[in-house]
Amino acid sequence: MYTLLPLIAFALALAPASLAQGKSLVLTRAHKVAVKHSAGLARDLRVAFSSILTTQPSSSSNQNYYCVGSDGEGVSTPSSGNSSSSSTTKGNATSTGTAAPSSTSVAPSSWKASNSYNGSTFFNGWSFYTAADPTNGNVQYVDQSTAQSAGLIQINSKGNAVMSVETTPQVQTNRQSVRITTEATFDGGLVVMDAVHMPTGCATWPAFWTNGPNWPAGGEIDIIEGVNNYTNNQATIHTNPGCSLPSTTSASLNMSGTLVASTDCSATATGNQGCGIRSNSSNSFGSGFNAIGGGVYAMLWDSTGIKIYFFPRGSIPSDISAGAPQPQNWPAPMANFPSTDCNPYTFFYTHSAIFDTTLCGDWAGSAWSTTGVPGQDVSCAQQTGFSTCSAFVQASGASFSEAYWEVSSVKIYQNTS
Repeated sequence: MYTLLPLIAFALALAPASLAQGKSLVLTRAHKVAVKHSAGLARDLRVAFSSILTTQPSSSSNQNYYCVGSDGEGVSTPSSGNSSSSSTTKGNATSTGTAAPSSTSVAPSSWKASNSYNGSTFFNGWSFYTAADPTNGNVQYVDQSTAQSAGLIQINSKGNAVMSVETTPQVQTNRQSVRITTEATFDGGLVVMDAVHMPTGCATWPAFWTNGPNWPAGGEIDIIEGVNNYTNNQATIHTNPGCSLPSTTSASLNMSGTLVASTDCSATATGNQGCGIRSNSSNSFGSGFNAIGGGVYAMLWDSTGIKIYFFPRGSIPSDISAGAPQPQNWPAPMANFPSTDCNPYTFFYTHSAIFDTTLCGDWAGSAWSTTGVPGQDVSCAQQTGFSTCSAFVQASGASFSEAYWEVSSVKIYQNTS
């Protein structure tokens, strides 16, 4: 049968047009038999019959298919061509589990990272502060060696940096804690910090901030700060006399947060309070932040002033994730300190970035018996049964199991345009 098929094909090709129906039927049956017995022979038949059989157009040429891997990345697989040319596009997965296609690609950015802290080398380039806490907290900041041996710092299995507070059941005076400062300094720029957890709970006072020399002459920018059970972040600047905000309204300042202190940002004129702006989001700090897996904070310092942005996990701009930030495309900041009445290069200079967690102190201690701030519906005095913050700190080590930072990365960018 197989050796006769080419002859049959030749004869049918020469047959009169009136036999078109018959030759189509014969070819179809012959082809089916060949496929059943030999895939290779089927290929030969297609070649032999190419002048007879009608070619069907492909419906999948130039079509890409998208799937979502376990890491949430959309993988674009071309339907034809060399497999090595497959590309990967990153985007947020939709509710149906598909990834956004090439529309999520990120344009080049003029912002380039000058310093990056992440992974196993996160703690390289930071100095460990060991002096007494300048905010009068019930902590003893320790050096890197002590922090490591005491289990207060580590790089966990996810590659994140963890900074904790001592949880020994009882202490006689202060608890050990960690405060680190970047060795690198900067004048202006963009600081982007990604964290999945921050310290929370009664007596805690965590902060991520930047600071200049000869406080307050070099200025202070509090990017993340709050105390006790607060759930709404407060961003604040502290300066020398002469820096102020031009308005008290969020609309005029083009920000989403709310001014909670004076428009005068001078530390001396406000009893060190400065200009504080509170987020209206209950997941921007403390337990609310931790419950959503954290997010990204960014501080932009340029000629227009200083802006603080917060992006909850799941709403982080793709340009940040790609390491190509485009702050001009971001929505209104949580806090805005415009340059109108505060030159950002006169009142702020030579800054380092800082993480710390103190306990009690000037703020958390003084707010021990108060309520009324988002997250603090019940006072810590009532919640814990301790009349003073310091007594609680000394007697309640287990209560500080949530008093830790877990940070994925810190990146400091400079604009090269």
